[in-house]
Amino acid sequence: QVQLVESGGGLVQPGGSLRLSCAASGIIFNIYAMGWYRQAPGKQRELVALSTSGGSTNYADSVKGRFTISRDNAKNTVYLQMNALKPEDTAVYYCNAARAGSWWGQGTQVTVSS
Repeated sequence: QVQLVESGGGLVQPGGSLRLSCAASGIIFNIYAMGWYRQAPGKQRELVALSTSGGSTNYADSVKGRFTISRDNAKNTVYLQMNALKPEDTAVYYCNAARAGSWWGQGTQVTVSS
């Protein structure tokens, strides 16, 4: 049974930082593409950052230079370091694991507000 458990969300002021974590179980972690998505109220879920099994990364234009995705295959964990946060980054952030299928975590709320 695949489980993805996100943590690290919260309330932060504009310009601040947060680090999200996603611990995976039930998969051979190092062969999966791991991604972070987000969904703001009234908007569609969108890709934020992706880490492929081959080690490459991709980012949404809106977060390039501010967010960094990384993975620790020994710990079956993927991270999203978010710096210089803006109010428009406010959303529920979801972890995703993808290979032949796709699995989602329960989401963690990130609120950027003064």
